[in-house]
Amino acid sequence: MADTVLYEVRDGLATITLNRPEAMNALNIAAKVALRDAADAAAADPTVRAVLLTSAGDRAFCVGQDLKEHVGLLLQDQESGTSATMTTVRDHYNPIVRALTGMKKPVIAAVNGVAAGAGFGFALAADYRIVADTASFNTSFAGVALTADSGVSWTLPRLIGQSRASDLLFFPRTLTAQEAYDLGIVNRLVPAADLPAEALKLARRLAEGPTVAYAALKASVAYGADHSLDEALDKEDELQTLAGASEDHTIAVRAFLAKEKPKYLGR
Repeated sequence: MADTVLYEVRDGLATITLNRPEAMNALNIAAKVALRDAADAAAADPTVRAVLLTSAGDRAFCVGQDLKEHVGLLLQDQESGTSATMTTVRDHYNPIVRALTGMKKPVIAAVNGVAAGAGFGFALAADYRIVADTASFNTSFAGVALTADSGVSWTLPRLIGQSRASDLLFFPRTLTAQEAYDLGIVNRLVPAADLPAEALKLARRLAEGPTVAYAALKASVAYGADHSLDEALDKEDELQTLAGASEDHTIAVRAFLAKEKPKYLGR
């Protein structure tokens, strides 16, 4: 994978690091391809039991599309009469979000700085967001005459409601980490200096946990967001049957009865 994104798997934890700190981790084509490939690799690897999405540097998690590259491509499209530049949503952003939200393992986003545009979207696509108190968020799209992408139209209203999501999309502005926490966008807020260690601690805890149960929880929460209560109850029955048949459930029950800490196998 290109060095615009770093990918490492260790002890069941896949760490995906956006690695363009000099550009505030803006998404050029190389970075988008590498992030898509890394997310797909983590989703497909049976040895990966959790994913940590993070970024290099201390200024930005990801500021979204690399506009310097983007404007050059737009000019090429205008000269050729094509619209190839705008296929990035279909070719890159959508597959990335589908991989993050759809993989059968938990994803933590460690947000160290500015998360804007698609960077905001990728953070929202994670199952859990641990955020430095110096970080900030901005939808950004309308500010450059674009609509929402990277799943924001789906994830943001589910977190904060349609009215507040529309406000942030129509009138983009910077939200401090505390404001984002108060709105319910952030799960855990920590001092910036503590973010790397705290994020790794949480991610390793998930990587050592009951992977089948986490996958079922992830699926049930997503399903329940847009289905009726009766449908959600049926889905809970289906997924609980699946989790109950896992080796980890038996391990957990035996450990509980023996008053021991379970050592999960992830299956």
